[in-house]
Amino acid sequence: MASNSDTGNGSGVDTGIDTGTRRGLLIILSSPSGAGKSTLARRLMAWDPSLSFSVSATTRVPRPGEEDGVHYHFISEAAFRQQVADGAMLEHAHVFGHFYGSPEAPVRAAIDAGRDVLFDVDWQGAEQIKHSALRDHVLSVFVLPPSIAELRRRLVSRAQDAADVIAGRMQKSWDEISHWHGYDYVLVNDDLDTTFARLKTIVAAERLRQAQQPGLVPFIRQLQAEFEEERP
Repeated sequence: MASNSDTGNGSGVDTGIDTGTRRGLLIILSSPSGAGKSTLARRLMAWDPSLSFSVSATTRVPRPGEEDGVHYHFISEAAFRQQVADGAMLEHAHVFGHFYGSPEAPVRAAIDAGRDVLFDVDWQGAEQIKHSALRDHVLSVFVLPPSIAELRRRLVSRAQDAADVIAGRMQKSWDEISHWHGYDYVLVNDDLDTTFARLKTIVAAERLRQAQQPGLVPFIRQLQAEFEEERP
């Protein structure tokens, strides 16, 4: 929401009311592997450099080249379990013998500062986040492939995985797809440019939700006060 000085109404009057501030969004992108979620996320961050990925916490040891606080927050299992017990994780899961989760504190700080945070999580992580203390600021988007045949073709064409791994990803894909109805928006990625344009439109609109604009209430109050002053 813009102030009077930049609404295009020609008045040139600066009311001094900060109606441009907003709260950030927790943007959840989910999809089966190969549907294009990672590419869309990269494009979204290139479109708006203020967007950031949520840095997960994990109990596994760092791999070569990984930096604490950049790729992951590397913590002990005891510390992780304590954070879960304290309600300090927006979502968490146990995967291949290690714990992974999204700490709430840095995300809340970003939201309060008006910065959007991007989450690449599955449907289970999305459900946890949507029931967290920050649920009012969640925007969830599920990305579907145009067909199962195309999904398989994309996985094979990446030439990154062995045949058995691809088979496993395909098997898991339907479990992911079957939870499409739990998301705010669903996009069929049959054309990357078109899908990305739609995603940008969704994000731009969701940023204008009432819950995202803390300056609205004082602005309306001032309008009411001005109206009362002009009454005979």
